[in-house]
Amino acid sequence: MRDFEAIISELKLYLASSKNRKVLDKDVADALDMSQANFATIKRRNSTPYRNILEFCNKEELCCRDMFFE
Repeated sequence: MRDFEAIISELKLYLASSKNRKVLDKDVADALDMSQANFATIKRRNSTPYRNILEFCNKEELCCRDMFFE
């Protein structure tokens, strides 16, 4: 199972594929439907927001397995 940094990197890669610019933490926070401050706190604590990621995967019709496992 991937760690927090790897999961966020995977999210950034997915988001970058739909945009023609660098994806920042604020873009990930928006995609996960959370505030930038909340995302920064989660990132600092190295705590994975599983529910937000699962809801994002569902909304985007992504396979959760691709996000969490290598």
